[in-house]
Amino acid sequence: MVAPIRRVCVIGAGVMGAGIAAQVANAGVPVLLLDIVPAGAADRNALASAAVARMLKTDPAPFMSPDAAKLVEVGNTEDDLGRAADCDWIVEAVIERLDLKQVLYRRLAELHRPGTAVSSNTSTIPLQSLLGGLPDAFARDFLITHFFNPPRYMRLLEVVPGPTTDPALVERVSSFCDHVLGKSIVRCKDTPGFIANRIGTFWMQRGVNAAMDGGLTVDEADAVMGRPFGIPKTGVFGLLDLVGLDLMPHIDASMKALLSAEDAFVVNHRDNPMLTRMIGEGYTGRKGKGGFYRINRERGKVRESIGLVTGVYEPSVGAKLPEAASKDMRALVASDDKYGRYAWAVMGDVLGYAASLVPAISDDIAGIDAAMRLGFNWKQGPFEILDRLGPAAVAARLATDGKPVPELLRAVGDRSFYRAEGGEVQFFGTDGAYHTLERPEGVLRLDDVKRRSQPLLKNGSAALWDVGDGVACFEIATKMNSFDEGVLKLLDKSVSLVRDGFKAMVLYTDATNFSAGANLGQALFACNIAAWGEVEKSIAAGQRSFKGLKYAPFPVVGAPAGLALGGGCEILLHCDAIQAHAETYTGLVECGVGLLPGWGGCGEMIQRWASAPKMPRGPMPAVAKVFEAVSTAKVSKSAAEARAMRVLREGDGITFNRDRLLFDAKARALSLVDGYAPPPKPEFRLPGAAGRAGMTMAAQGFRAQGLATDHDMVVAGRLATVLSGGDADPVDAVSEDDMLKLERREFLALIKTAPTLERIEHTLTTGKPLRN
Repeated sequence: MVAPIRRVCVIGAGVMGAGIAAQVANAGVPVLLLDIVPAGAADRNALASAAVARMLKTDPAPFMSPDAAKLVEVGNTEDDLGRAADCDWIVEAVIERLDLKQVLYRRLAELHRPGTAVSSNTSTIPLQSLLGGLPDAFARDFLITHFFNPPRYMRLLEVVPGPTTDPALVERVSSFCDHVLGKSIVRCKDTPGFIANRIGTFWMQRGVNAAMDGGLTVDEADAVMGRPFGIPKTGVFGLLDLVGLDLMPHIDASMKALLSAEDAFVVNHRDNPMLTRMIGEGYTGRKGKGGFYRINRERGKVRESIGLVTGVYEPSVGAKLPEAASKDMRALVASDDKYGRYAWAVMGDVLGYAASLVPAISDDIAGIDAAMRLGFNWKQGPFEILDRLGPAAVAARLATDGKPVPELLRAVGDRSFYRAEGGEVQFFGTDGAYHTLERPEGVLRLDDVKRRSQPLLKNGSAALWDVGDGVACFEIATKMNSFDEGVLKLLDKSVSLVRDGFKAMVLYTDATNFSAGANLGQALFACNIAAWGEVEKSIAAGQRSFKGLKYAPFPVVGAPAGLALGGGCEILLHCDAIQAHAETYTGLVECGVGLLPGWGGCGEMIQRWASAPKMPRGPMPAVAKVFEAVSTAKVSKSAAEARAMRVLREGDGITFNRDRLLFDAKARALSLVDGYAPPPKPEFRLPGAAGRAGMTMAAQGFRAQGLATDHDMVVAGRLATVLSGGDADPVDAVSEDDMLKLERREFLALIKTAPTLERIEHTLTTGKPLRN
């Protein structure tokens, strides 16, 4: 009988171990964090305690909220290892030394309960070596769980069971990491580097060597090896700076020791004197004095990059690829300039290497592609890239270059590695047949729905989809999922269609971000031609659409992930419930661009705070909370923080696994169907002139501290007018319609001011706020 996982022990409070402990705590599970006792330390738990304190100050934050840190109990391996026996899963994350790990395992083997999972977070030591000489009973409960750094944000978890590991235990750990910690599980074989690091380190090795051979600058190499291939803009050299240059010699040595002499990693490996010198001088990347890039503060925070030939830092000037090559990877690898030659030298070898490793490191190509997407943030895995370039074309060019063509690449021939058949995704197998890509139970992706069906409604900005069981899904499809006239029009039509033929609606997108809010570019254009009537109509249309959603005769569930800002937050406030991904960053940010919420957000937030548990009675406490958050354009750093901000209510849900969000939102919508009735229209008791004066005084306090500008004071004053009820007396009830009129009036007053228009233009141009 395998015990459920209700408590976790993490041994090793370094960056990885502490980060794993933080993510367990983020999920609401108690965790015991242990490390060694420092020599001569007065506090025997100093290392674990310092790790928790450090994480509370780290940005990006390992903890989703300060409350999560309270679930981490600290201790040390001398006094407290016995307490690990009370845990259901023990994660070892100590330094990558086999001797130290085995000493720890022998101690754990004496105290651990049968059925208690024990795993290592190693990325370089084979499982077979870890278990050498340990009892069979311990081996049955042992596996590798390789998290990626930082554990909160990186979705990949590579799971490596041993030949005698209990399959039920593997499933229990995998299910916990999937459903509770939000990880995407990729089962790996016990091979060097597993999947992501095996291919990823080869990609970095080839990226560095080929750049030096081809005479490219660091900036040029990263421009080629980044966005054209759907790889983060850090490219190769920026990624090396991020992970730490000093780690690379250790990884290289480990891989060389484990791989055969014929492996492409070993064949292409070479010593790099420049890298050795940089590490010796403290240039270990972002955690050191800099790396391949650095910030020269003596020159006024100038970004510099190192010359790969000279070893001298010069101002980083970036690199502009030819237009066609920057947008099309096929055009890039086909071009006969230094960029094209570099692109092929790296990716040709990497794609060939990946194809040669099936089935050695993974039984199928889908696992390899998933590992590279999730572990290295590639938009497409190697075999998806091969389909973009054409497998037959890649095979032919490898042959022309005199390089080996892997059997799998020969076998697929002029076909593709993936295809859509009957609305299902299929992948090419090592048996020469296509196999359906199965989704885990409880995973529902809108992309899959789109392959199998046509939209119920669609225009250039949004679409409505049938996701089954009487539930429709409204999807925004503009840039950054911003709201424009097309979105609002289709939303109105969708409410009518769902009312007549469906049970419920969810608001969701597979895209990275739920919505960045209103389309400021359209607003600025209207203002520049003084089309104030059109601006007012747009505000009124948004209010009408959102209230139409709120009072629809069916339940509506918002399912945000990523950014949900401004109007993206406001539409969530009008839903009956929210099922948010854990990494949801939301807030009413309009004041940052010199505006205020104009689509009902002010009233909805007042309602949320007024009904919050333990909120003091009277009109001012709730209004003060809303003023504080909205005037400072506060954005949650997680769904847990969104709950503390009252964007999420107590009954709203949080989903940790991004792939399960739509399924969970649909289930939540269906749970609301029986006996559903729209909410009653609210009446507000607002503080009037006295409250407005109090909010103005608070803003003046920020101004005195230099935290607010002159125009911030203007914006805060307009916001205070709305939140206080305008000219209403505190004894009078203010209707929802009156609140909407106030929002429109004060919004229009602000958007006509020059400083607000300057803020909007600056934000659109630079992506950064203007402090004027």
